[in-house]
Amino acid sequence: MTIKVENLTKEFDGRKVLDNISFTVEQGEILSIVGFSGSGKSTILKILSGLLKPDSGKIDISDGDVAMVFQYSALFDSLNVFDNISFALQERKEFRGKYTKEQLKEIVAKSLKTVGLSGIENKYPHELSGGMQKRVSLARAIVTQPKFILYDEPTAGLDPVASTVIEDYILHLRNETKATSIIVTHQMSTIRRCSDRVIMLYDGHIVFRGTPDDLLKADTPYTKQFVSASVEGPMKIAASGF
Repeated sequence: MTIKVENLTKEFDGRKVLDNISFTVEQGEILSIVGFSGSGKSTILKILSGLLKPDSGKIDISDGDVAMVFQYSALFDSLNVFDNISFALQERKEFRGKYTKEQLKEIVAKSLKTVGLSGIENKYPHELSGGMQKRVSLARAIVTQPKFILYDEPTAGLDPVASTVIEDYILHLRNETKATSIIVTHQMSTIRRCSDRVIMLYDGHIVFRGTPDDLLKADTPYTKQFVSASVEGPMKIAASGF
């Protein structure tokens, strides 16, 4: 279950956010996509998830469901945890009517147990901490047994301890589901702990490929600027994010 991207190009308002980008993610691998704001990281996820169409290029995702974990959880405020997690199973055409209410309860309970949140089915998002909301979004992502999981800034807005918990569950989900995963992140702890490989984007191009250790040790202007979080260097922050 691999993801293969070839010569992916996407333009907004005359600016090429992605310019002939190519990469592969092997089965069960976690690839982190990094770079300063506006470098095109989230655009790649939106294209892979079908929310955007590329201008050109080829995407090969072998058969399997693609799940997205959004940056700010994106839970439905008016639905309780059970209905948030089971939403895809109740509403998507390929799942609608497939499961009885009791089966749905079992599936949701199993998903919540996987992320360490058993017994909160009747709670609403506003009753949960930010870290708990993130974990519910992870439970929702795996409820359809996806072969591919896309994470958009999964630790954004969390304190260091909550971030570590989410990172632990990303690794746990990979081991449990064997899913092929892509993480868009700025956070060095997530890059170091969760990634098998890393690519860095800037100005529509991939300017680095390698392991997390390679990223930390690489002696290039791009990697040194990113790792040190310096405003000095070849990369300039874009006025708007993509």
